[in-house]
Amino acid sequence: MRKTVLLYGVLCGALIAALRFIEYRWLVIEHSFEIYGGLIAAVFSGVGIWLGLRLTRPKETIKETVVLREVRVPDGAPFVRDEEQRQALGLTARELEILELMAEGLSNKEIADRVFVSENTVKTHTSRVFDKLGARRRTQAVQLGKSLRLIP
Repeated sequence: MRKTVLLYGVLCGALIAALRFIEYRWLVIEHSFEIYGGLIAAVFSGVGIWLGLRLTRPKETIKETVVLREVRVPDGAPFVRDEEQRQALGLTARELEILELMAEGLSNKEIADRVFVSENTVKTHTSRVFDKLGARRRTQAVQLGKSLRLIP
């Protein structure tokens, strides 16, 4: 009895495997155009994604670093702006003016009213001052400006 069940099981398994093989061959032959088209589409998609990432990758830039030097001046001496430091940092006259007004504690709106520009222009100048000084906040920028003898 066991041998008979085992024999039927093996025969049924072989029959199922043969049917699967025939079905696979029929599927490949019948739908070969769709399969090849799908493979070509996958290859072109992969190449397109790779090429897109390669072409839109940000360019490598070399960032120039500026060494900041702090100068101590005795109390009571008149303020003299360090022009070498200003030029080394690349601060423009307008950015220096914005930094001085920030040191007075004025808001962006008040600075805009005082120098006759829009508030967005003040924000742009402020962010450029932050970048050039390496500051994250207004107070830090003012502190750096004073220690570098850019503002009184």
